[in-house]
Amino acid sequence: RKLQNLVRDRLRSVFTETLETNDIESQVMGMSGEDIVLSPAAKKIIKYSFECKNKERLDLWKSLEQAETNSQGRSPVLVFKRNRSKVYVALEFEQFIKLIKED
Repeated sequence: RKLQNLVRDRLRSVFTETLETNDIESQVMGMSGEDIVLSPAAKKIIKYSFECKNKERLDLWKSLEQAETNSQGRSPVLVFKRNRSKVYVALEFEQFIKLIKED
């Protein structure tokens, strides 16, 4: 839950001028679907779907599959970390190329 809240709060801080606080929410633990719940307004701006994993041993392929399954047609992003580590993301390579091309 802490990682979900961190992602939620960071996204909120990035989009303060274009979105309301309640446009980006953290999914209730135990519920299925995306870990970061976006309002219709937020989905227009944020083209990604977020799956968050804070685990010491991560099954990367299973986690990526879950991110893809829950993505609802948006680009899936796996946000992951373990205790006392930095936060990382995994996304499809072609999506990464689009991001660095925009810079």
